[in-house]
Amino acid sequence: MQPLTNRSQVVSNKKMTLMERIYLPAIIKGMSITLRHFFRPKKATIQYPEQKRPFSQVYRGMHVLKRDDQGRERCTACGLCALACPAEAISMVSAERKKGEEGLYREEKYAAVYEINMLRCIFCGDCEEACPKEAIFLTDRLVEADYLRKPFVFGKDELVEPMEKSKRIDVSKRQTPAVLKFKEQKQYAHNR
Repeated sequence: MQPLTNRSQVVSNKKMTLMERIYLPAIIKGMSITLRHFFRPKKATIQYPEQKRPFSQVYRGMHVLKRDDQGRERCTACGLCALACPAEAISMVSAERKKGEEGLYREEKYAAVYEINMLRCIFCGDCEEACPKEAIFLTDRLVEADYLRKPFVFGKDELVEPMEKSKRIDVSKRQTPAVLKFKEQKQYAHNR
């Protein structure tokens, strides 16, 4: 029978010397590395609430469900974000828009319930890429810590951005220049 790969190696069974058996050189080598790191002048600890580290421009933090220019929710409950999520952290229930709700939702179908379990989420950004309506984005905000599990299931009340344009979250810095240039073309402006 032929092996599947050519990565097999012959293992030698040589006897250890006295110095190898007492492990003293290995202990000295390990302690020297530890002491070298211990006396480094670089400080790794910061005083968090007062000092904050700078984040990358493409940092993936807390999710937000965006609104369009008229203040209507962009999400149409298509479910592509939930399908794209490898951690299966997103769940939603769709409903049909009623008369008089045209100012609240863009399409006839909307997400009546939209939940993200932040304990399961791995902040990969696949939901953001899968959304055809540009409704969900990961922001630069941190998810607050808590002692209980229930507060980490975020509903629409925590995810949808406010109606006031001054309080909305700018996600344009999360998008590459190529994407922003693509959005400037009028023939592709169906999501606005």
